[in-house]
Amino acid sequence: MARPSAERKILHADCDCFYAAVEMRDDPRLRDIPLAIGGSREKRGVIATCNYPARAFGIHSAMPTARALRLCPQLTLLPGDFERYREVSRRIQAIFHELTPLVEPLSLDEAFLDVTAVERFSGSATWMARWLKQECLARTGITVSVGAAPSKFLAKIASDWDKPDGLTVIPPARVDDFVRPLPVKKLHGVGPATGARLDALGIATCEELRELPLERLVEEFGKFGRRLFELSRGIDEREVRVERERKSISAETTFERDLPDLANCRSALASLCERLEARLARHGHPPLAGIFVKVRFDDFSLTTLEHRGLLPTPESYARLLEQAWARGHRPVRLLGVGARLVPEAQRRQLVLPIE
Repeated sequence: MARPSAERKILHADCDCFYAAVEMRDDPRLRDIPLAIGGSREKRGVIATCNYPARAFGIHSAMPTARALRLCPQLTLLPGDFERYREVSRRIQAIFHELTPLVEPLSLDEAFLDVTAVERFSGSATWMARWLKQECLARTGITVSVGAAPSKFLAKIASDWDKPDGLTVIPPARVDDFVRPLPVKKLHGVGPATGARLDALGIATCEELRELPLERLVEEFGKFGRRLFELSRGIDEREVRVERERKSISAETTFERDLPDLANCRSALASLCERLEARLARHGHPPLAGIFVKVRFDDFSLTTLEHRGLLPTPESYARLLEQAWARGHRPVRLLGVGARLVPEAQRRQLVLPIE
């Protein structure tokens, strides 16, 4: 049974612009110039990550490389060395496990740690966070921002609060004061469509969200209404999940207005493919077993179409989308694209040495 949030100590550790940080560590000449890791403009690539000088030009992850180069013509673009990034990630994850076995990796560069039962550092989550930052920098040369809080969603917000090289702690006694003015768009699970509906209701902060009773929220947002009710009060009982093998990586959008036809769905596909490419890069481009398209129609019926032999390209997803849409032939409220991952056990077999 999960401990109540007030009794838990959760850390969220997030490496600052991780891939770019590895490149800057290994080549100091890159530190003060705009730098991005991503696919080429010619191959319609997207940005996986960029350093802070590049962000000053408005560049961010999942942005098409062509647009990034228009914003900053002097941008240094590197294709990325994902084997090197995975090796640095393994060393950082090993440091996390020195502190606690309860580690939930989210990608190569971030993880949740449950340090509730850790007795080192007099049980202080703040001291543990400082130790993590110091050890990661000393042993790998990578700066890590850490958030400490009684729950996962607050720890993740805290780690992003004072980047780069940040440390933000939200003790139980401060949760209510921290959450009340928090923009609702920072709540876990609130995407563009939900954000737009909250805007339409005149709700911008958690304090305003609290004014709606649970019944009204469930009426407006279905099951997610209860989640909004809890998050706006700082309640998040999700546990840190240690044994979690990721089976797929995907990107999806629920549209504020239904897409009326296939042509509109095709137009929406490009940005989804860009987001998916950025997420695959953040996970180090793991081996893929296949791709899929997910379509939810305006009558809430759902169809998913998979193919084991196609690569995750816009052209492949367009082919699957056409077939999936033909199953319903009606307006679309949600569209998603994704990739199935090769199971971990099978990946290990692939790299076994030949006797």
